[in-house]
Amino acid sequence: MLRKRFLIPLALLASLPAFAATLPPDLEPLPEPPPAPEGYDSDSALEPQVTITKRGEDTVEEYSVNGQVYMMKVTPPNGVPYYLSKDSIDGGWAPMDGPVDRYSMPSWVIFRF
Repeated sequence: MLRKRFLIPLALLASLPAFAATLPPDLEPLPEPPPAPEGYDSDSALEPQVTITKRGEDTVEEYSVNGQVYMMKVTPPNGVPYYLSKDSIDGGWAPMDGPVDRYSMPSWVIFRF
């Protein structure tokens, strides 16, 4: 039993040079991207503005376009950051679970008081 404990780490340690040898030796950095075409004017109103604030111990990054906040990134001091986004202008904040598309809940106004 004790022998197997040492054999597995030893085998992994011995295989490290084989993994390092798989990279090609003639790697070069990527070239700089070409400049924008003449006459192209980027619309800064479409680019999101990011406002970073502290709420308690959490760091909150608010992403907004045209003054409307559409997403927040909350980074707790001892944890994994999480994202909140709005489904609609009047809607509340919903958590984003990852790179997968969220499902959209149907919502209709049935009664107004």
